[in-house]
Amino acid sequence: MKCISVYTDNFETFSDIFDRVVESPLEENEEQEVEGITISHSGDVPEHYLERMSQKPEVVVMKDKSRGLTILQHGKVFEILLPVLETA
Repeated sequence: MKCISVYTDNFETFSDIFDRVVESPLEENEEQEVEGITISHSGDVPEHYLERMSQKPEVVVMKDKSRGLTILQHGKVFEILLPVLETA
């Protein structure tokens, strides 16, 4: 899974920029700023990362089923986990 980090603890701000963040073509380890909020492509995370993080009481897990995305919110960061499409 590809992980995009959004550095804010404000859910309303995150919601306002969510679509643009998901559609941003970021390269691995690239940072950008969207409406004053830093976002970065944090690389790929293993499958067990989601399982491990969702067990922590301080982590909020949200799903966007229509796009197959998982969003983790903890501390001052939202992490958007995007499935990586495999090519044959």
